[in-house]
Amino acid sequence: MKAAYPIGSILHQKTSAIWSVSPETTVFGAIKILAENNIGALPVLAPDGGLLGIFSERDYTRKVALLGKSSRETLVKDIMVREVVTVDPNDTVEDCMRLMTEKRLRHLPVIENAKLVGIVSIGDLVNWIISTQSAAIEQMEQYIAGGVVA
Repeated sequence: MKAAYPIGSILHQKTSAIWSVSPETTVFGAIKILAENNIGALPVLAPDGGLLGIFSERDYTRKVALLGKSSRETLVKDIMVREVVTVDPNDTVEDCMRLMTEKRLRHLPVIENAKLVGIVSIGDLVNWIISTQSAAIEQMEQYIAGGVVA
């Protein structure tokens, strides 16, 4: 099965809330937001809403915990990823999966007209593919059983 559906399809199924932080947020504050919302990454936004970077649990473990820094004193801007790979809502699920695999990413910000409209995770993509495959299998089973006219 091809996953040629636009990534915007996944965004429409997710909550419209986009949790984010400013570059001046402490790492501790960012981790608290991650934990409270059961998410793995936060976009780092400028006051005008522009995407400056992304902060993830991976950044914390590698750039704070392992280096013995204090999460209460370190600012997000000091450890965030600045070169963020983004996608457009019209990019396909298949293209996003390929991009995430090649670049070893877990989160992709979705940008439309220079504005952050959402974030998709590798888990979002896997869940979407599983649900669409399940629906396709169910339709085929109904067709084979004579329940659907071609």
